[in-house]
Amino acid sequence: MDLKQITFDIIAIAKEAGNFIRQESAGFTTSKIEYKGLNNLVSYVDKESEKLIVAKLSALLPQAGFITEEETVNVTGEEFNWIVDPLDGTTNFIHGLPAYAVSIALQQKSELVAGVVYEISRDECFYAWKGGGAYLNDKPIRVTDNDTIPKSLIATGFPYYDFAKLEKYLNVFRELTQKCHGLRRFGSAATDLAYVACGRFDGYFEYNLNSYDIAAGVVIVREAGGKTCNFSGGSELFNSREIVATNGKIEEPLLEVIGKHF
Repeated sequence: MDLKQITFDIIAIAKEAGNFIRQESAGFTTSKIEYKGLNNLVSYVDKESEKLIVAKLSALLPQAGFITEEETVNVTGEEFNWIVDPLDGTTNFIHGLPAYAVSIALQQKSELVAGVVYEISRDECFYAWKGGGAYLNDKPIRVTDNDTIPKSLIATGFPYYDFAKLEKYLNVFRELTQKCHGLRRFGSAATDLAYVACGRFDGYFEYNLNSYDIAAGVVIVREAGGKTCNFSGGSELFNSREIVATNGKIEEPLLEVIGKHF
């Protein structure tokens, strides 16, 4: 399989979906919001974007199954599966804020082998494939060389519907606020991971995430020289629903802070 070519095919599909989302943003109003749960928003834009992506990916790799946020398709592949978030950062999109993205990853068996994150507002396409490095708009990217928390800018995501661990999270937030350059919350996990990969953030952590939130970003971070793990330092991300993504050099001290409270 030519993973490089497949990645460039994914890029074209992600950008097509992104163009649709960009066009729809001009006339979007809050009356078009639907609720999947507490603070869990969706719109026709998410659903139509997903249908477009699924149709294109199905033609690209007919034997592959799908794991998608809006569940417009329910097919599991034996070897290959696409992991798709058609609009990561829906709440931002609905409120007219930047930082929302199309996220598409290809998984072979249990291994993530290609990922594309197209951040629509800035027209930035981050992508990577296994063994091929990571890129932003055709230019190679790498994680930072920073090796200390005090010099780090760190991204996170606030709990928005499951508040069982809120106090633990706030304790981590409180400690890191006093130790690092700053904490940022953009509201799009895919974008946060892409920004770790290109060196805008030194690290990122969040819990209560799904595979489609992070799969593509994980590929890009790893190929950019970074590391990913769960809050315990383990490799399982999807079942744990936790992620810590870093340049590798601040992984241990960041895990130490998180481990004090979780």
